[in-house]
Amino acid sequence: MDERLESLHHSVESKSEVNDFWTRVQSQIVEEGLIAVITVIAADGSTPREVGAQMAVTKAGDLIGTIGGGALEYAAIADARLAIAFPEQPPHKRDWPLGPDLGQCCGGRVTTLIEVFQTEDQDKIARLAGQPKGDRTPLLLFGAGHVGRALVMALAPLPFDIRWIDSRPEAFPGLVVRTATPVLTDHPVTELAGAPRGAFVLVMTHSHALDLDIIVQALQRPDLAYVGLIGSATKRARFESRIKAMGGSHESLSRLVCPIGLAGIHGKEPATIAASVAADLLIRREGLHKPSERASFPLHLFERADLMDSA
Repeated sequence: MDERLESLHHSVESKSEVNDFWTRVQSQIVEEGLIAVITVIAADGSTPREVGAQMAVTKAGDLIGTIGGGALEYAAIADARLAIAFPEQPPHKRDWPLGPDLGQCCGGRVTTLIEVFQTEDQDKIARLAGQPKGDRTPLLLFGAGHVGRALVMALAPLPFDIRWIDSRPEAFPGLVVRTATPVLTDHPVTELAGAPRGAFVLVMTHSHALDLDIIVQALQRPDLAYVGLIGSATKRARFESRIKAMGGSHESLSRLVCPIGLAGIHGKEPATIAASVAADLLIRREGLHKPSERASFPLHLFERADLMDSA
């Protein structure tokens, strides 16, 4: 991608919209290996969208964004699907008169460019998806099991920087979204020492003993904004008993969120749990609850007993 085209990708959409679009594109490449992106590179007269408008078509046929809908978008999607079928072809430019041939009466003219991005283009997409660190919340995610993997994907388009920690080299996928940094270590607990003030901590390792060690250390950091543990109310009660035996206070235990996620979502599938947890983390990040409400939130979640005990 040359500098002129990269500039065009940023020319109209706001920074947050651009970040979200390209982060979602990046996530789809991790999942499917490639994706087609349609960009409006010229617009004359009355047109549905402006120069710089974009949409993406995934290998599975899903859509991200829009270039205005109608017959133009439908025809451009067909071109994008053809490009996906022949990804070795160069980017394709096409002019669209918005008249009777397309069944649109705008009267203008649009030029689109269709590019296929693949795994080897991740560095380019990372630049396009760039977002200032100050706008993102640090999250230490302990565990790269099925739920951990699903959660990283669910959080990919959201404003979190994930430090993804596990002791098993085979646990991490071959490709990881830009918003997550895999950390392979034999001593996961030591990662807490470097957690910045206000960070979120979420624990879902393959070992209950390791979960306990991490939680004990995390609860000794009152400056952490969130400490979550995957599991049922039974697991929480067991952990509370052990932590109290170690001298843990009621005040510190009240900060522990277990079960995790939103109370109204009961599915146990990894993707369902991930969606529930991602939504809860986003709510907490955006500060939608008053301080007094936040303090009682873990107790509200404590009534749940439906999430699995381990990742």
